[in-house]
Amino acid sequence: MPTTLIAFLGACTLIAASPGPSTVLIIKQSLHSRRSGFLTVLGNETGVFIWGVVAALGLTALLTASEIAYDVMRIVGAVVLVTFGVQALRQARRARADTDDGGWESTGRTGPAAYRAGLLLNLANPKAAVFALSFLPQFVPEGAPHLPTMIGLAALWAVYEIGYYGLYVWFVGRLRAVLSRAGVRRRLEQVSGGVLLLLGVRMALES
Repeated sequence: MPTTLIAFLGACTLIAASPGPSTVLIIKQSLHSRRSGFLTVLGNETGVFIWGVVAALGLTALLTASEIAYDVMRIVGAVVLVTFGVQALRQARRARADTDDGGWESTGRTGPAAYRAGLLLNLANPKAAVFALSFLPQFVPEGAPHLPTMIGLAALWAVYEIGYYGLYVWFVGRLRAVLSRAGVRRRLEQVSGGVLLLLGVRMALES
């Protein structure tokens, strides 16, 4: 079991290190405040745990077996990504107007809204569901009870990523003196919005 856990945590590290929509959203929210960034992390990892439990129950197999269900979820995920991307670009535009007027207004999600954003982005991604179904069973030791072991691994996965992405939030917070400059922050909003928008378009066009 210790060897399995080491291999599992190593795989979790590689997964977390792979850039994706969640990483972009977490960094974007961390630009506004550490609290906003961390709540986005908690929302995202709640989604990770939910998909892990769904995979443990075998329900994600229904998603992979039904092309219609997968396509519907894929389109919903694409709409969510495009919506977040457009919102980020609008925030950047408003930030420019505020700067021109001599001020700066923080328009990032705070509190429950940041948590919901992280959760929604994860749950709207059908790839996250399919990945959990294929990933977690590989680390269930032979002879171990399948359901409780997979749920335990899902919980460990989520908690581990909270710590991993928490470092992102901390690092962005440390650089806030630089990143909070109007021009830099506006550019980062534009980049994050553009990336989310492109990811949404790509998801919509995938077959």
